[in-house]
Amino acid sequence: MTSQETTQIPEDTLEQSLRPKRITDFSGQPVIKRNLSILIQASKNRNEPVDHVLFYGPPGLGKTTLAAVIASEMGVNIRMTSGPAIERSGDLAAVLTSLEENDILFIDEIHRLNKTVEETLYPAMEDYALDIVVGKGPAARTLRLDLPKFTLIGATTRIGAIASPLRDRFGAVYRLQFYDESDLKNIIMRSAKILHVSITKEAAQELAQRSRKTPRIANRLLRRVRDFAEIENKGVIDETILHKALDILEVDSLGLDHQDRQYLKTIIEKFNGGPVGIDTIATTMADDATSIEEVAEPFLLQLGFVKRTKQGRVATKKAFEYLGVKAKSSQKSLF
Repeated sequence: MTSQETTQIPEDTLEQSLRPKRITDFSGQPVIKRNLSILIQASKNRNEPVDHVLFYGPPGLGKTTLAAVIASEMGVNIRMTSGPAIERSGDLAAVLTSLEENDILFIDEIHRLNKTVEETLYPAMEDYALDIVVGKGPAARTLRLDLPKFTLIGATTRIGAIASPLRDRFGAVYRLQFYDESDLKNIIMRSAKILHVSITKEAAQELAQRSRKTPRIANRLLRRVRDFAEIENKGVIDETILHKALDILEVDSLGLDHQDRQYLKTIIEKFNGGPVGIDTIATTMADDATSIEEVAEPFLLQLGFVKRTKQGRVATKKAFEYLGVKAKSSQKSLF
C-alpha cells in the first residue's frame, strides 16, 4: 500500500491501526507492562479470566490500548463502551448478558457512570451475577441472573471521582505515567512504518520532544506532518519539513499549542498571574473547564508552568518567562 492510498483511510481507522496488539509491541510504561505480563500469564495458567483492572491517568497515554492488548494476549473478545453511554441499569444489563465466558468489558470514562448503574455493577464484579428488580411497590421482588465470568477494565482521567465501593472492587489498579522521549521516538518510528511514510531519526527525535510526552499526540502530529511531507517533500519527513509543518500547526519546541498559550496568557495578562478559578478561566477562554483540566493542565503542571492552589490556578515564574512577561512584585511571593 502506498502512502497516497493510506491517506484515504479514515482517521479513526488509522488510529486503530497504530495501536499495538501485543504487550511486546507496546512501548513505555515498563512497570505496568511487567505487572500485566504476570497477571495475564497467571490467569492463563489457572484458566481464569483476568482480575478486574482499572487504568487511570491523563488522556492519550494508552489506557484503551492496554485494554485491547490484554484481550489479545488472553485470546478473548473485548466489548468497548463508555460511562456516559450507559444511562440506565437496563443498558448495563444488556451489555453484560451479551458477554461470553472470559470476555472483557471495557468502560472508558468509568467515573461518569451514574450511581444506580454503579450499584448494578457490584454483584456483577464480585459474584458474576445480575440482580433484577421485577415489579413495583410491595409486590416487587429481586431475581438473580447468573453471568458468565468476565473481566471489567475501567479507564478514567479522574480516579478521585470514582466511588470507593467501585474502586475497591478492582483487583489491579495502575496509574499511567507520561512517556520518555526515547519511548515516544520508538512509537513514532513504528507508526511511520505502519503509515508507509519515511521519517529520519532526527525528525522522529524532535517530534518526540514536541509531543507533550503523550503517544496519542505523537501519532496525531505524525499524521499531520505526513500530509505536509506528501505535498512538499515526496513523502519524506526530515527536520526541515517537520519545522515547517509544526510552525503552521502552531506547535512550539515544548509541544505547547495555541490553546496552551491562550490559557497561560489568560492567567497572566487578564488575572495578573492568579490565583483564578478554573471556571473563570474557561469562561474567559470560551472553553470547557473539564477539557482544560484534563487535556491542557496535566502537561503544564508537568512543565511547572502552573500551580493548583485552594484559591485557584497560579502561573509560575517559568510561565512568565516563557511568555516573555515580567512578573509583578506582588506575584513573587506565590512562586
